[in-house]
Amino acid sequence: MQVFGSSGTRGEVGAEFTPEFVLRVARAAAAVWEADRVAVARDTRTTGETFADAAAAGITATGTDVVGLGVEPTPATVRYCDVEAVPGVQITASHNPPEYNGVKLIGPDGSGLPVAELERVEERLLADDTRTAAWDAFGTRTGVDDAGDEYVAELLAELDRAAIADAGLTVALDPGHGAGAHTSPRLFRELGCDVVTVNAQPDGRFPGRPSEPVPENLTDLARLVRTSDADVGIAHDGDADRAVFVDETGTCVSGDASLAALAERALSPGDTAVSAVNVSQRLVDVCDRVGAELSLTPIGATNLVTRVRELWADGASVPVAGEGNGGVFFPNYRLSRDGAYVAGKFLELLAERAEPVSAVIEPYTDYHTVRANVGYDDETERTAMLAAAQRYAETADAEPQTTDGFRLDYGDAWVLVRESGTEPKLRVYAESSDPDRAERLAAEARETLASAREDA
Repeated sequence: MQVFGSSGTRGEVGAEFTPEFVLRVARAAAAVWEADRVAVARDTRTTGETFADAAAAGITATGTDVVGLGVEPTPATVRYCDVEAVPGVQITASHNPPEYNGVKLIGPDGSGLPVAELERVEERLLADDTRTAAWDAFGTRTGVDDAGDEYVAELLAELDRAAIADAGLTVALDPGHGAGAHTSPRLFRELGCDVVTVNAQPDGRFPGRPSEPVPENLTDLARLVRTSDADVGIAHDGDADRAVFVDETGTCVSGDASLAALAERALSPGDTAVSAVNVSQRLVDVCDRVGAELSLTPIGATNLVTRVRELWADGASVPVAGEGNGGVFFPNYRLSRDGAYVAGKFLELLAERAEPVSAVIEPYTDYHTVRANVGYDDETERTAMLAAAQRYAETADAEPQTTDGFRLDYGDAWVLVRESGTEPKLRVYAESSDPDRAERLAAEARETLASAREDA
């Protein structure tokens, strides 16, 4: 696909991402869906209202009505689409910087679109194969203002509210100025937790921290956990479909470790878990212990959704899927990522174990994972870096696995080099039980890419 990456389409505002582009994407999606209504929502980014208006204009021009939800986390939009049986357009660039924005498309069953349907939308978009309705057949625009309220109410009904309340947990919450600031503080309070917050004012400039919930961006949350004697810290990205945790000492929990802990609780013998090619050995070990299968896909939520659907069609049980970035699916609840629901399931785990976070995740800390990015400025640098990645893989002492990029498994360690589906960069992942080994592998791959970029 040229337009839709691993999680929708996004770009820098005013460069490749414009209101005209969003209008065309929305028109194409509406033409493929042939629905009576489409929901449109946005996160807190300062450009969100303009792009939501552009999406609504594109949709109504096809004769389709639009229901505007306003500023809501993506999971709240997903719930609305599922309950109302309408497709949706979420204006969000997820974890990207504030100068970016994007579009996520949601099916009428509340799941992300599978690859085949995204390709149909892309074909319509690239062929400009849409018709404008007659002047008296344009769609109408209406709005609802309780999508977030209904979303929180559903979460309260789905989670074990009594067990979480009985545990007497103090939660330090960092929504990162994103759309989760509208819903998560209230959710965790109504679950019976004492809640303290940082960066909880909706603000699309993200003044307190960058939107991506990675350790280097969560120093304020770590400090809040320590100073408030909180049991756990919870952080979201811009549209709150991810949750990342901080333990009671203020130490960030690896997303791979929290995924493994949640998966071990969810899986039974004979089940299948779904993850991507950058899967940690932690999840591999969990599946081996439980007696579950592990199915791997290219990186990105779209690919995980597609694989879960394929497995369901074959009669498989898939209670959990996800990646080590805090994006976890519980498909039996809904086939979409939901940061607040995932955080609620983690609180259930803490209540069940009656142990601190550090003890709960201790069985999943035997591996050291390194992630690095090498950016490029133009197509020449990109081409040179991709060629260098291929040479690096072909000359290594391991057979490259090419499901998504180049993954090299060495037995005691692995390294993956792949192109980002959302940003102009190549990503490097490495993992080993020996931290020095993981660091060396990542550094070698990163230096190879950087050298190719400099020589381009």
